[in-house]
Amino acid sequence: MSKIALVDDDRNILTSVSMTLEAEGFEVETYNDGQQALDAFNKNLPDMAVLDIKMPRMDGMDLLQRLRQKTQMPVIFLTSKDDEIDEVLGLRMGADDYVKKPFSQRLLVERIRALLRRQEAFDGEIVADTEETKVMNRGELIMDPLRHSVSWKGADVTLTVTEFLLLQALAQRPGFVKSRDQLMDVAYDDQVYVDDRTIDSHIKRLRKKMRTADPEFSAIETLYGIGYRYNEE
Repeated sequence: MSKIALVDDDRNILTSVSMTLEAEGFEVETYNDGQQALDAFNKNLPDMAVLDIKMPRMDGMDLLQRLRQKTQMPVIFLTSKDDEIDEVLGLRMGADDYVKKPFSQRLLVERIRALLRRQEAFDGEIVADTEETKVMNRGELIMDPLRHSVSWKGADVTLTVTEFLLLQALAQRPGFVKSRDQLMDVAYDDQVYVDDRTIDSHIKRLRKKMRTADPEFSAIETLYGIGYRYNEE
């Protein structure tokens, strides 16, 4: 049974969403603000966190920043209808996904399940010998899916599950263009809708992280209006 942490200062959301998740077989812990959640996480981390952005004491952005210092567990942001800037910033900071309020609880459940499946695969619980699980070498890039490890020019790079999947999809066929729709299929289940900006935000975050290992990193090329491709260096 996966443990989901739900962090929101809206008691109605805490009650309704926790009931839905428990009915789907999840164990749910609820928190009213970021500080309360962080105190609990320091003792025992959940398998995934669903965070509201705007909360008292410590907001979702600050909580995510603290979490990313010690864990890459999947994080989904709950955002208000008009918080486009917060959505993009949250993804750049390392959130795996976001859901806009008001939201379909069924959609939230599907996104949670999709991210947990990917996390389980990277944790080694799904170890079938496929192209997706073999260690991949592409020039200066080394990716080990089963260990969820990435290195560039010998330097380790920490990626979220979604960032890892996108980089893997691009690097598997250097020189070939992947459209945004194709990358959406890689990163999300068919029943989960995301728009182009979500993929673009993930790619920007991915590039930023790779450039922490190498400021000259340029292996991911944007083809405007078409998509992205990986150029082996």
